[in-house]
Amino acid sequence: MAETLKTISTRCSTRSYKPEPVPRDIIDKITEAGTKAASGMNRQSAIILVVDDPEVRNELSRINAAVMNSDKDPFYGAPTVAVVLADKSVPTYIYDGTLVMANMMLAAEELGVGSCWIHRAKEEFESEYGKNLLKKLGIEGDYAGIGNLILGWPEGEKPVPKEHKADYVYHI
Repeated sequence: MAETLKTISTRCSTRSYKPEPVPRDIIDKITEAGTKAASGMNRQSAIILVVDDPEVRNELSRINAAVMNSDKDPFYGAPTVAVVLADKSVPTYIYDGTLVMANMMLAAEELGVGSCWIHRAKEEFESEYGKNLLKKLGIEGDYAGIGNLILGWPEGEKPVPKEHKADYVYHI
């Protein structure tokens, strides 16, 4: 248990990546951690799309940037994006997907892989491109984008965790 608490305490978002991809076996360990996440009534409403195809990754980046009215890469050069989506017919879909994201971020930290949660997956998969991508993959249903987890080898120094606010926890 002490190792888990250490991993939680040292995890920080990475915003600069080397172009070299993370090997598939390591990505598989990260996504497996996502599949172990708790979910409401064990419905497992979330799915994970591992995007390491540069063309698809770049198009998702372009759509994401457009939502922000930006032309910068919101994926910070990370070569892999693990997109978490969840079935909107399940009442706990947002929470289920969020727990998948958290598990994957912690697994990435433990394995020395940089990660950062990038928002706007909702808008990416409400777009025609996102809908067509799911259709092309044979994924049917009403899925909402929960988040993009960018993954890669960190470039430069590892970020240092910031101090937390003093009034975070209240006891009754």
